[in-house]
Amino acid sequence: MSIINNRKAFHDYFIEEKFEAGIVLAGWEVKAIRAGRVQLKEAYVIVRNSEIYLFGCHITPLLSASTHVQPDPLRTRKLLLHIEEIRRLIGKVERAGYTLIPLDLHYTKGRIKAEVGLAKGKKQHDKRESEKTREWQREKARLLRNKV
Repeated sequence: MSIINNRKAFHDYFIEEKFEAGIVLAGWEVKAIRAGRVQLKEAYVIVRNSEIYLFGCHITPLLSASTHVQPDPLRTRKLLLHIEEIRRLIGKVERAGYTLIPLDLHYTKGRIKAEVGLAKGKKQHDKRESEKTREWQREKARLLRNKV
């Protein structure tokens, strides 16, 4: 079950591969995410010291859940992956020019997971082309619906 999707990522990048990663969260962050107070629009993933971190993910704290702590809505959150996956991602990002993008947050067996995509940037003409195909699919569905 998806909590939030990063639609901007699919508009700006070609997604080559997807990985599911755990996130190290504080208690107030989990409560806020379950309440839907999270934003991935400006978030990105970076590799530092052979570890993967999520930057720019804004989690707005709940007033009732974070009374005894000083919440930081934009703090850096560590992503949890197997070491083989991390090494493979590091190689692709450093050598092949790929980018790591957070695609969505979802529940898996009651835990909050992040889906991270290995992506290549789109050029402006690629964005226009994908928009044209999407509009054509909508128009085709509309025509078929009206004929029947």
